[in-house]
Amino acid sequence: MRLLPRVLIIGFAGIALAAPVTGQRTADDQINPRSLELQRQGKALLASGKLEQAADTLETALAVDPRNRWAFTDLARVADKQRLYGKAIRLTNRALLIEPNDPDAIAVQGEAMVELGAVARAQANLQKLQTICRQGCPQVAQLSAAISRGPTVAAAKPATTPKTN
Repeated sequence: MRLLPRVLIIGFAGIALAAPVTGQRTADDQINPRSLELQRQGKALLASGKLEQAADTLETALAVDPRNRWAFTDLARVADKQRLYGKAIRLTNRALLIEPNDPDAIAVQGEAMVELGAVARAQANLQKLQTICRQGCPQVAQLSAAISRGPTVAAAKPATTPKTN
């Protein structure tokens, strides 16, 4: 009889402590809808070639909810279009911290690695994609084509001629 009050107190304490934990959201669960809407707008701006506006909108999406891995990946695509390949890799790393098997982030990261000349690392990303996408997904073909094409940065840079005095 003397144990019953103690057991009840411990039981109530356990219930009170467990209640807030069950209400918490997980990293990829229930991203803020405003962040998702901003991410969609940023993706549309990227598709229309408005890179600065797309970057601003996607950064706002991340400010609203920093768990929005798709916004990180789309922002990496913007950086890739701006030839900021190191930034693209850093942004995809952030997306991969949230979801390590995100095929879009892995592919975008691999393409940026190719542009920087890190083809071996890009091939490691391709192997990871092939493991994740057993039935084949468009990201595998996308990264495979980028590896086959090779870096385009060197081809896009104009040749400089030495100045003679």
